[in-house]
Amino acid sequence: MNLIKNFIRFSRLHTVIGTTLSISALYLLALSFSDYSEWYFGTYLLSLLSCLGANIYIVGLNQITDVEIDRINKPYLPLASGAYSMQTGYILIFAAVAISLIIAFSLGRYLLWTVLLSLALGTAYSLPPLRLKRFHFWAAFCIIAVRGLIVNLLLFLHFHSTINGISRVPTVIWLLTATIFIYSIVIAWFKDIPDVEGDRRYEINTLSIRMGAGRVFLAGNLILSLTLLLLIILPLQLDVGVNAEVLTIAHFLLLGLLWGAIRQVDLRRKSSITFFYQFIWVLFFLEYISFALAGLSS
Repeated sequence: MNLIKNFIRFSRLHTVIGTTLSISALYLLALSFSDYSEWYFGTYLLSLLSCLGANIYIVGLNQITDVEIDRINKPYLPLASGAYSMQTGYILIFAAVAISLIIAFSLGRYLLWTVLLSLALGTAYSLPPLRLKRFHFWAAFCIIAVRGLIVNLLLFLHFHSTINGISRVPTVIWLLTATIFIYSIVIAWFKDIPDVEGDRRYEINTLSIRMGAGRVFLAGNLILSLTLLLLIILPLQLDVGVNAEVLTIAHFLLLGLLWGAIRQVDLRRKSSITFFYQFIWVLFFLEYISFALAGLSS
């Protein structure tokens, strides 16, 4: 059980769930444009494995380069706690990246570009001399580019071209991409709010340190609220190619969940802020489920 628990912590479970749901939703959306005569389930599973390998490499490299900071901010992680040696960390990330690249090279250019660009940005985020996570703009850029743009556009094209033989991005994917783009901005901001102490000690210049946690919290939730309001209205005004009523109802519920969660946050307590950050990831997951259900019910 300890072996499994430590690997889950090393893999950063919320990012693994996010990757799995995003890939599954994009696959189902591509499938919704087909006649369901063939499901290409093997392609889906291999694509998922490739992306999970890239995910583990990126979060693992971040832990290797941040082990001293994590002993303050996240002492439960296996490298910071000593449950994993540095050698174990390196073995895991090299194995993950090898699996990811081997599969990506075999499945086509869109998946390969997804993996290569994600790995490049993930490496630049953590590794000297660039170590972009030191700068709040570039740290946010890396997360936004991967989660908000690269994954949604290139992976959809990967599945759409394989299943339907079409290399075109429909309206619903542009809408999903814009939505996840905004979530990625907010996640990039919120992820540093609980870590101010360790980041300040090691001169990681996050937005929370520059502006203050309260202002970042307010700005992020205002942006998310406006986004969800637009997603209630826009599907009823535009032809997005999926079930508009499902999208509208789903986002009405998500907005209610967000406002309910905001009322429970105490910015003076790190545990409260951390819980809210994890809740934003839950909303992120539910976005992909909402779009997938709207596609499958159209």
